[in-house]
Amino acid sequence: MLEGCKTAQERWGGVHEMIDRWLEQRRQLIELCIYLRDRGEFTPTDTLKIQSLCEMLVDYVSVGHFSVYEQLALEAKEFHDDSALILLRKLLPKIEATTEVSVEFNDKYDTKEHCNSQLEALPFSLKALILVMAERFQYEDQLIKELHEAHSEKSA
Repeated sequence: MLEGCKTAQERWGGVHEMIDRWLEQRRQLIELCIYLRDRGEFTPTDTLKIQSLCEMLVDYVSVGHFSVYEQLALEAKEFHDDSALILLRKLLPKIEATTEVSVEFNDKYDTKEHCNSQLEALPFSLKALILVMAERFQYEDQLIKELHEAHSEKSA
C-alpha cells in the first residue's frame, strides 16, 4: 500500500500543489496505519497514536471531499473532459462508502475513553480500515490519472 502511494505521488504529484499536499497526507496516514497494524496488541499508552490516526484520517478524507475532488471536477470541466466527469460521478459513490467506514472508525476511537474501552477490537478495526482505504486510494488514483492524462493531452 505504501509503495502504491509513492508511485502515485511520483506520477501525478506535480499536477497540482493541493494534490501534492494531499498525497503527502496520504503517505503519512499509511505509515501510521502500518505502524499501528504492526504494533499488534494495544495498551492504554497507545491512545495518543490512535487519536492521531483519527485526526489524520478525518483530515485526509475532508480534503478529498471538500477540495481535491472539487478541483478535479473543475479541471475536467475546464478541459471539456466528459470522460473524467463521468468517471468522477461513477467513483464518488464508491469513495463515499469508504468515507463512512472512516467516520465510523473515527467515532469509535477518537477519544481516550473510546480507545480504552475498545482496545481489543482495534486490531480488527484497523485491518478493516486499511483494506477500505487501500480501495479508496485506488479510486482516487483513477481520478487523478484520468485528469492528468486529459490535462497533458490538451496542454501538449
